[in-house]
Amino acid sequence: MKKELKKKRPVSEIELDELEKTLSRSHDFQKVHYSNRQTSLCFSFTYFKTLIDQKMITKSLLPQLLLGEFNKIDDLKKLLPSASIQICEDLSKAEHMLLNGYVMVTSEAEKQKAAFMAAKCSYVREITHPEVEQTVIGAKEAFVESLENNLNLIRKRLPISELIIEEYIIGSISRTVVAVLYIEGITNTDNVSMVKERIENIDFDDITDSSYIGQLISDNKNSPFPQLLDTERPDRAAAVLAEGKIVIAVDGSPHVLITPTTFSEFFSSFEDYFLNWTIASFARILRAFSVIFSIQITSIYVATLTYHMELVPTDLLGTLVTSRQHIPLPPFYEALMLELVIELLREAGARLPTKVGQTIGIVGGIVIGTASVQAGLTSNVLLIFIALAALAAFTTPVYKMNNTIRFLRFPFLLFANLWGFVGVLFCSCILLTHMIRLTSLGRPFMEPFYPPRYRDLKDSFLRFPFQPLRPVYLRTQDPHRFQPQKKSKVKKDIDE
Repeated sequence: MKKELKKKRPVSEIELDELEKTLSRSHDFQKVHYSNRQTSLCFSFTYFKTLIDQKMITKSLLPQLLLGEFNKIDDLKKLLPSASIQICEDLSKAEHMLLNGYVMVTSEAEKQKAAFMAAKCSYVREITHPEVEQTVIGAKEAFVESLENNLNLIRKRLPISELIIEEYIIGSISRTVVAVLYIEGITNTDNVSMVKERIENIDFDDITDSSYIGQLISDNKNSPFPQLLDTERPDRAAAVLAEGKIVIAVDGSPHVLITPTTFSEFFSSFEDYFLNWTIASFARILRAFSVIFSIQITSIYVATLTYHMELVPTDLLGTLVTSRQHIPLPPFYEALMLELVIELLREAGARLPTKVGQTIGIVGGIVIGTASVQAGLTSNVLLIFIALAALAAFTTPVYKMNNTIRFLRFPFLLFANLWGFVGVLFCSCILLTHMIRLTSLGRPFMEPFYPPRYRDLKDSFLRFPFQPLRPVYLRTQDPHRFQPQKKSKVKKDIDE
């Protein structure tokens, strides 16, 4: 049952005629009068034509009411045996029901009673393959904008009665349905209570996407790091629920939120669990190295050429001097210009249509890079570093963390220009301190590194074989996933 959090003025204080007069200001509001041919009872249909399926009215509802024995509102349940019919004497709910795709049936004989019939027409995108979290192995289903379809995709993967779904209505204007999912008996009750409390305390008029919820309930709203993991994969959502986490789904959003989460999870692809643990660990280590390389390579270049030329090997020094002998700009402005060009190409490619965006990204990068080197504005060595840094950033599986990595390169670049390697070290200390203080739903964001959890290290930047226990930091009610003793016994019986 949905819990309505933000209340509007009670409709019970308004007469039904006044309500219809208010709603009729909108051109899609309809009130049509009819008369039953047997009993001559006059009745009317009231609805918003943009919200309901008019074929359902003309083919299913109207013929029964025109030709059947219709004397009073209660007869509707006999004429139309449907569980979606609600007969109500409290007309204060009329506005809410009409705006949610119901048809209101009233008669002149019973002005204080009405029947509401569900006839909502929903235009839903078909379930397709994931666009952001693409995998070679695994399911090819992705969430869509329909909350009911998304819950169905999760429920069919977890067909258990312990899977609890609680719904809330958020937003005084949008009236968006938000669902909180967790598994009773596994998920920590404190985590569930905290999520519910934060959602109930949301005071915002328009919620159009799950990203709004993620920003409004985050522990630190000023941090560039996302503190809730979003996914478009139903199999990943089902897997984290079984792990003891909480999933937040929003009607109208093709992504769901996962909480609590840790820093290392943003660099883990769900495909890692479909591969052998050695291959998956290698992929995760490669992603971690790529992130460090992407953030710091341009700042190290600027710091080296500005303050620490003595650290450059003699064989490489000649190449650097040759590449920069005609460059009029200092290393900082040279690197900053190229970084901004890369960001411009990314934004242009993302905002343009798909085929045009790909062309702009490839052709624009080649043309601008070649022209800037030939014009003597940038060195070819820095161009290689910038291209590798941009490529390394794309190894991050989560789009929001990818944006954070793009942003972090600029503070490091500024500190490197001011104080060289000391500035890079100082900026790294600031970043590490911020990340250590960061929390996700009150849980340490840097777990299992801080505080150190040896058991959870087996599924962080390394992926060991499947573990019998759930993560420590989740504090689940049932920490066991399987019993290693039973597994050993089965293996022993097979060997015998």
